[in-house]
Amino acid sequence: MSDEHPPPQGDAIDYEAFQARPEFQEYKHRLRRFVFPLAIAFMLWFLLYVVLAAFAHEFMAQPLLGMNVGLWLGLGQFVTTFAITMWYVSFANKRLDPSTTALRVELEQLEGAAGAAGGAR
Repeated sequence: MSDEHPPPQGDAIDYEAFQARPEFQEYKHRLRRFVFPLAIAFMLWFLLYVVLAAFAHEFMAQPLLGMNVGLWLGLGQFVTTFAITMWYVSFANKRLDPSTTALRVELEQLEGAAGAAGGAR
């Protein structure tokens, strides 16, 4: 037999109610306000690169600083991907992680209280 006990059924955490709380909704809103516009902008930038590569051969073949425009734009894809990643990490560290920690601590306290109530039966 295992020492693990299933979570109590009567005192289980109401995750849907927790997700409906203003703090959690603000967290989701803050994340979406950052991620969605940035993802759309990057996808448009990538689509522009693909369309230019497919339909603007002369433009993409133009020499520019020792390489052609197409290569510079392709390198730009890598640079912007790296920049977006760094920007997201900075944003998450400053704006998301403190909220994530607070919400997690609160859930752990609720879980502990539910476990204590279930163990007292």
